Amino acid sequence: MTGADPLAAVTRLAGAGLEAQSYRMRVVSENIANARSTGGSPGADPYQRKTIVFGAELDRALGALSVKVKRTALDDAPFRVEHDPGHPAADASGDVKYPNVNLLVEMADMREANLSYE
Repeated sequence: MTGADPLAAVTRLAGAGLEAQSYRMRVVSENIANARSTGGSPGADPYQRKTIVFGAELDRALGALSVKVKRTALDDAPFRVEHDPGHPAADASGDVKYPNVNLLVEMADMREANLSYE
């Protein structure tokens, strides 16, 4: 941190971390909210889990690396399939595709983001 006010530098870097973790918590919340969403028509793909890709970014004013959300990505894990012929989203063989969201993983991600936020 060349020539920058140390308190301002720490505040700015901490703010970048808070912003990144806040975004992560929003994405995790969206995943949890859509954990049981199915496709809009029989056999259609359901909601696909989202993940966050973090990156380091040089803050030229501070001369230090800062965290930044680079992008949101889609998890390519397979969808869960359950046999439920009476479900409106069931395909011709009676199978329903559910999102590739694991609530235990999402809760762990939420907890980790919360701890990082603190």
